Amino acid sequence: MKYIILLGDGMADRPHAGLGGKTCLQSAKTPNLDQLASRGIVGMVQTVPPGFPPGSDVANLTVMGYDPRQYYSGRSPLEAASIGVELGPDDVAFRCNLVTLRVTGGKSAGVRRKAVMEDFSAGHISTQEARLLIEEIDEKLGSDQIRFYPGVSYRHLMVWKGGKDRMECTPPHDIQDKEIQDYLPRGEGDETINALMESSLELLPGHPVNKKRQEAGKRTANSIWLWGQGKRPKMPTFKEKYGLEGAMISAVDLTKGIGLYAGFEIVDVPGATGWLDTNYVGKAEHALWALKTRDIVYVHVEAPDEAGHTGDLKNKIKAIEDFDEFVVGNIMHGMKQFDEYRILALPDHPTPVELRTHSNEPVPFVIYDSRKEREGGPVAYDEKIAERKDALIFKEGHTLMDYFLKG
Repeated sequence: MKYIILLGDGMADRPHAGLGGKTCLQSAKTPNLDQLASRGIVGMVQTVPPGFPPGSDVANLTVMGYDPRQYYSGRSPLEAASIGVELGPDDVAFRCNLVTLRVTGGKSAGVRRKAVMEDFSAGHISTQEARLLIEEIDEKLGSDQIRFYPGVSYRHLMVWKGGKDRMECTPPHDIQDKEIQDYLPRGEGDETINALMESSLELLPGHPVNKKRQEAGKRTANSIWLWGQGKRPKMPTFKEKYGLEGAMISAVDLTKGIGLYAGFEIVDVPGATGWLDTNYVGKAEHALWALKTRDIVYVHVEAPDEAGHTGDLKNKIKAIEDFDEFVVGNIMHGMKQFDEYRILALPDHPTPVELRTHSNEPVPFVIYDSRKEREGGPVAYDEKIAERKDALIFKEGHTLMDYFLKG
């Protein structure tokens, strides 16, 4: 038996007035997901346990079968694993976004200039440009205790040796177009984190990379934003837990990190970006190739989530349709080379366009088993699956993986 998970990050949504009261999933053309739903088992799964933030870290751990209440220790340690940074037992990792701030006034309370979060991704800055900026940050602001490491596009890492992690930090994508003053880190050690962000705002605007971006009419990466802190997790590998060898395909360090802690092979796909221009076909092709030597492959596509964060209905619908056509469609065709297989398709969490951030509602899923095609009429794959009498409901989201593998 071969298993494959197709995850469209943030595909689920809420009804939107701009779509006549429909969600993006309901508005998108998804013939392949609909076909899976018509022939498979459908339902809803709660991927974010009560009391947890609705982040991709928590939700993807849940989808992978790991109960966040037992294994979650923060977002950034997962990203550190993907970047290849080994954390000591007392090290605290922070996500380090390159962002665009619009400065609106002088320093407030001696901590940071008044500013608005104009773009949490610095215009989806390229990895090559970002690396130069993070190297400059590390050279000028790093120390024996604090180091910065380059990642992908706007997503990077800071490690604080023997640092503090009991502070409240806000994801920058949650405060798009908002004044940052009320969202600065607060708690033990916040003076260090705020000082680093303030210093970056003084250092980065004059960097040659930003001068070229400004001349080209692009948004500049004029500051860092630190958040998502935590220490390294302790969790069993997927093979120890389920007896299966796996592979992970993603353009995002977070999900790659989860895969590494789960003992998965990380398959790099040329042209995978995490945005609308990602190599969808390449992800599907590499997944099918990996499945020849592995039992299970996890394919993560970030684009719908990114479009949700920018509040762009058109881009989110396009991302969902591209996921359906180029990933789901090619996987459905390619899986026929295997005698027996199961496909699980779902989002990790909703990213409502109207909110421009994650929410914690249950998400629709479909499981297709090549040996057990369901007979019946057409089924639309969207949030209305919850209304079906035959819909399965998983309130404990991490148990969906058990059902998928053993059901």
